[in-house]
Amino acid sequence: MTGTDHIDHTDRPAATDSAADGAPDAGLERWRLILGAPAERATGPLGAEAAARDAALEWLYGRDIDLERRGVRRGPTGAPAGGRTGGDGASVLTPVDWLDDVHRLFPKETVERLERDAVERYEITEIVTDPEVLARVEPNATLLRAVLRTKHLMNPQVLALARRIVETVVRELMERLRPELRRAFTGARSRRPSRLPLARDFDFRGTVRANLAHYQPEQRRVLIERPLFHARTRRHLEQWQLILLVDQSGSMVGSVIHSAVTAACLWNLPGLRTHLIAFDTAVVDLTADVTDPVELLMRVQLGGGTDIARAVDYAAGLVDNPRRSIVAVVSDFYEGGDPYRLVRTVRGLVEQGATVLGLAALDEEADPVYDRALAGRLAEAGAHVGAMTPGRLAEFVAEKVGR
Repeated sequence: MTGTDHIDHTDRPAATDSAADGAPDAGLERWRLILGAPAERATGPLGAEAAARDAALEWLYGRDIDLERRGVRRGPTGAPAGGRTGGDGASVLTPVDWLDDVHRLFPKETVERLERDAVERYEITEIVTDPEVLARVEPNATLLRAVLRTKHLMNPQVLALARRIVETVVRELMERLRPELRRAFTGARSRRPSRLPLARDFDFRGTVRANLAHYQPEQRRVLIERPLFHARTRRHLEQWQLILLVDQSGSMVGSVIHSAVTAACLWNLPGLRTHLIAFDTAVVDLTADVTDPVELLMRVQLGGGTDIARAVDYAAGLVDNPRRSIVAVVSDFYEGGDPYRLVRTVRGLVEQGATVLGLAALDEEADPVYDRALAGRLAEAGAHVGAMTPGRLAEFVAEKVGR
C-alpha cells in the first residue's frame, strides 16, 4: 500500500474496540495527529485530549505560509481546509487561551519549543506584550530574547511584568556561568602536592598508588588512609583591562545577553578591570551598570544601524596600557560605518601591543553568522577572530592576565 486511498474503511483496526473503556487507540491517534484530518477514515476520530492538542497545534502551525506552496487549500480563517480539525473555536483562541492549553496538554520540552516557534517563527508578540500572558508564561531564554526585542512596545505595567522574565533568566545564567568563569582565574594544577584538602584538587591516581598496601581483596576495595591533593599555581596578576564592545543589532541579541552576564561575572576579579560598551550607530558606555545585568539589559536598545569603527575608536580612548589591554568586539561585522577606519584603528591597537578579539558570537552555542570578508581583513590587521562561549573567553583572558 502506498497511500490511504488503498485502505478500506472496514479493514482498519477498530480504534474504539481496542480498549475496554472504548477509548481511541493511542497509536492510531498519533498517526492521525501526524497526517491530519484526511487520515481519519483510516485511523478513526481523535479522542477529546488528542483533539485539543490538534487544535493547539493548528492555532500555531496553521499560519505557515509554506502550506500554500505545498498545495494545501486554506480555509476562510487561514487554516488549512481539510487539515487539522481544530474546530471553529481554534480561530478565536487568544494567546492567553493557547498558552493555558499548551501548558496543560504538552510536556515541558514541547511547551518550550511551541513558545519559541510562536515568538521567533510566527512573531506572535502578544506573548511578551500582553500582561495576562506575561503573568502566566514560564521564563526561559527564548522569552528573554523576545522581551529585549519588544520592550520598546510595552507600557510601564507590562514592562514591570516582563522584568520578571529578565530577572529569572539572568539569575539562572549567572548561577551557571559564574563558577565556570571564575574557575579560570583560580590557577592551574601543578604536580606539587598540597596540604590543603580541597575536593576539586583531589589526586585520584596518586591517592590510589599511595594506598595500594591497604587493598582488601575480599571486599575488592582500597582503604584510603592518606589522601593526596594537587597544589595550584598562583598567578602573578598585574592590572589588565578587558573592554567588551557589544553590537546591539537585533541579530546579536543572544550575544548581548551573554556579554552582560559575562561582564557581571568578571567584575572585580583580581587583576582585571572590565568595561562594557554597547553600540549601534551611537556608543553607550554601560560600565556603571555592569554589577546589575538586569538593569543593564533593560537599558539596551536593540536594532538600528551599526558603526563598529566608532565603537572601536571609543575603546581605543579607554586603553591605559595597550600591553595590558584586551579589546573584544562582539559583532556580526556587517559594518555600516567606515570599514577602512575600523581596520586602521584595529591595526593601530595591535601595533601598540593590545590584544584585539573579534567575536562573531559570545553565547553558549557559539554558532555565528557574520561578514567573513571584513572579519578576514581584521584578522590580517592582527585581530584574533572567531566565536567563543563565555567560559572560553574567561579562559583566554585568564591566560593573558596570568602571564
